[in-house]
Amino acid sequence: MTRADSFHTDILDARADAIRSGSRRDLARAITLVESSRAEDVEQAQELLERLMPGTGGADRIGISGMPGAGKSTFIEILGRILVDAGHKVAVLAVDPSSPVSGGSIMGDKTRMSMLSRMDAAFVRPSPAGRTPGGVARKTREAMLFCEAAGYDIVLVETVGVGQAEWRVSSMVDLFAVLMLPDAGDVLQGIKRGILELSDLILVNKADGPREESALQAVEQYRNALSITGNEQSGVIVRACSAHDRSSVGACWQDISEMLAIRKKDSRFDQRRQSQLRDWIRSVAEDSLLQLLHDNRELSGLLDHLEQDAREGKTTPLRAGLTFRDRVIREITDGSPESGIPL
Repeated sequence: MTRADSFHTDILDARADAIRSGSRRDLARAITLVESSRAEDVEQAQELLERLMPGTGGADRIGISGMPGAGKSTFIEILGRILVDAGHKVAVLAVDPSSPVSGGSIMGDKTRMSMLSRMDAAFVRPSPAGRTPGGVARKTREAMLFCEAAGYDIVLVETVGVGQAEWRVSSMVDLFAVLMLPDAGDVLQGIKRGILELSDLILVNKADGPREESALQAVEQYRNALSITGNEQSGVIVRACSAHDRSSVGACWQDISEMLAIRKKDSRFDQRRQSQLRDWIRSVAEDSLLQLLHDNRELSGLLDHLEQDAREGKTTPLRAGLTFRDRVIREITDGSPESGIPL
């Protein structure tokens, strides 16, 4: 090992130790590395994560989503404070919409969770969703692992409420909760139908003041919808709540904790974690292959040519796609150096 390699190793070891000791500053820096698009930062983040992996996996991972304006941030602020008061360490990964200009977070959930973010046992991290479908930041999974290594035993992932693509959230958490508005319309239409199929907990928020009666009616509608879709036996909980009422949010947490306790007694909890790990690896592999193909000038040019032929009616879209597939297979099989696709 060279002196430079030794120095690099010492720095990573020191950062890993700092994260294990609960340094929020070093945790934030590690997540910044994960979110970077620079190859050297990505590699450094992976080396750091490899050192920390033995200390991960022990947190409860909870996804919280919902329609814009449903009160997700207010709910999480109160829930986080309840959990900290109960002795938990809580990490909130708030995946914000991305600015089309800068690519950064638009809403900045630290400003919307000002009290929670100042608590010593809490860590609030807004991250831009970028171009990732489903409102989940590209590196949210790695950020969760870093938080677990830092000793946070509950990780809340707040996502952009964009509808049926929220399956990406449920693929990385132990429980998926969604906040709905009391007067959001037909529960079997559009976004709500997809949510019914994914949710473990449906919370009709803003059940206070003049909207309380509407919220209670919405609860019955959702329960009826679960019955119609055949999901009434799946254990989905539907309740009305008020994100401004600490006791109401506390009752929601009681439902969540009881549901998690039941699942942990069942082998399916571990099976779900293993399935998520497998899906994660395959997702990374697929994304990497797509990026590799995109970066290969020859193949990218071929794809443009095939698209032009399809537009001019010289071939069908299916034929164009299959032609491209066959060319990629040939390049990989040949393994020619000039192909730009290493085996």
